[in-house]
Parts: sequence; C-alpha cells; structure tokens
Amino acid sequence: MTSHTVILYGCAAAVVLPGVRIVQAEADGRRVSPAALPRVLWRRPVPWTAAAMVAVMTAMAVVQTAVPSVMDHLRRAPGAPWWRAVTALLVQTSGWVQLVFNLAALIAVAPVAQRLLGPVRMPLVFLAAGIAAQAVSMAAWSPTGGGDSVAVCGLVGALAMSRVLRPGPPAARLLALLVPVAGLTLCALRNNHGVGVVVGCALGAAVLTLRPRAPRR
Repeated sequence: MTSHTVILYGCAAAVVLPGVRIVQAEADGRRVSPAALPRVLWRRPVPWTAAAMVAVMTAMAVVQTAVPSVMDHLRRAPGAPWWRAVTALLVQTSGWVQLVFNLAALIAVAPVAQRLLGPVRMPLVFLAAGIAAQAVSMAAWSPTGGGDSVAVCGLVGALAMSRVLRPGPPAARLLALLVPVAGLTLCALRNNHGVGVVVGCALGAAVLTLRPRAPRR
C-alpha cells in the first residue's frame, strides 16, 4: 500500500468518523440499532426535501440498474458538455458498492442536514458542493465517472462547521475540525471529494454565520 493510498484512507476516516458522531448526536446521543436509526433520523416533522432527494436517487438507482446504458449519457466523460457536471451526480458509475454506500449515506445525512440548514439551503449546499466537485473533475482531475458522494461530503462539511462554530465540548469541536483539514488534504491530492468537503464547509460556515439569531426570551 502506497503512502498516497494511506493518506486517502486517512482522509476518508477523518470525514466519516465526525459524520457518524454528528448523526449519532442527532439521535440524542443514544446508541440505537441500525434498524432503529432511520426511524430516529426521519422522525416527525418529516424532512420532506431530504425525502424527495432520497426518492430521486433511489429512482435513478433503479433506472441505471435496469438500463445501464443511461450512465453513458449522464456521467463525466472527456469532451462531454458542461451540463454533465450536474447529471453526473445522478449516476453511480463504480458498481453496486458505490450505489449502496452513497444511497445509505444520503439517507443518514440528508435529514440531519435539513434540520440544521433548512429545506432550501440544504439542497443548495448539496448541489453546489457536488457540481463544483464534478466540474473540477471534468476540467482536469478525473474526466470520467459519476456519483453523488462528493455532494454528500458537502453536507458533512456543513454539519462539521456547525460543530466548530457553535459552543460545545472541545473534544467534539476538535473532531469536527478534522473534516475541513481532510478536505484540503484531498484537494492537494487532486481528489474530487476534497472539493465537495471544502465547498460544503465554506457554505455551512456562511449559513451559520449570516443566519439571524433568535431573540433571547
């Protein structure tokens, strides 16, 4: 295993581990079984924007499984038109592992992100992070491929900044700081997930900083 691969795995852990802790905190810090976690995260009021996003990605998973050739018309490709930076988010081009993992990640992260960012800002952060990562990939880093993991990384970045910028336990804030550090490191390695993380962190910080504070009672 090369040092490059070790760093990539380390960065992945630095994004996933804080993300898991934030999702767990959304479950009121309780240890819940995997079967019960969706019920806790998708409790009422139902985050309908997140539900719509999951429905779209599930439908696309069915479509690309039934008609694999559809991926050739939506994925990133050398010389492809600019709008493929958008449609590449809809297809998972690396097989079943990518498809299942990305859908599971969206199901876990999207409702948490909607409760933090709101039903309008959450999908905007998702799209901005994902499109930016796909555009950079098409320009130079990785001209062929597709997947929405870069957009989910953007949501994780926004969630991490909520821990960094808000008062809380120092250990939790330090753990969340690993996310932007990992994003910058991935960018240095020309990995498109780093772009998604960095854009998500920047937008999350902007939303949390500019959002009007509720008046004190």
